[in-house]
Amino acid sequence: MNITQERSKLRRQRVLDAALKVFTQAGYNDAAVDAIALASNTSKGGLYFHFPSKQALFLALLDEASEVLLRNVREAMEAETDPVARGEAALREVLRQFGNHRLLARLLLVEAVGAGPEFRERLQLLHSSFAELIAGCLDDAVAAGMLPEIDTVMAGYAWYGAVNQIVLRWLATGIPGRLEDAYPVLRSLLLFGVSGPR
Repeated sequence: MNITQERSKLRRQRVLDAALKVFTQAGYNDAAVDAIALASNTSKGGLYFHFPSKQALFLALLDEASEVLLRNVREAMEAETDPVARGEAALREVLRQFGNHRLLARLLLVEAVGAGPEFRERLQLLHSSFAELIAGCLDDAVAAGMLPEIDTVMAGYAWYGAVNQIVLRWLATGIPGRLEDAYPVLRSLLLFGVSGPR
């Protein structure tokens, strides 16, 4: 990669980092491209070179954030061989990622929902991807005789929905103080839902 390409890559990332802050502080509708350019120390023309519109910038931010979240969840799952433990690792990692990156949580769970139908479609893809990861773990656990026959797809969506509600409550109230502290109760409830008491 030559110097010009490296600078362009760095400028693009600077714009995305600034956009994350501006979108989560102002909301999608009230976020101004001028504010993002100013926060990223980039000209408006430089911003538009990388992202032709505010919508394109927000979509790129959603895609990047979703990709990073899912990659980290998959890596956490790969460290486990037991299928139930892989599902638990996914839950822990989502809580850890959102707990360590409050702006990311706000972007994916609050701002994207209110930004319009195209953004909600992207968000639904993220929900589906996570639910499918969980369903795959549950399928393996059922096949191994560790869990009774269940609708693993429904259970995967239920697990992700539960995580979303815990994170949304945390974003709104700050409770629990550390998002990861919700894990033990969440784990118990979700495992009980698929297997009965453990």
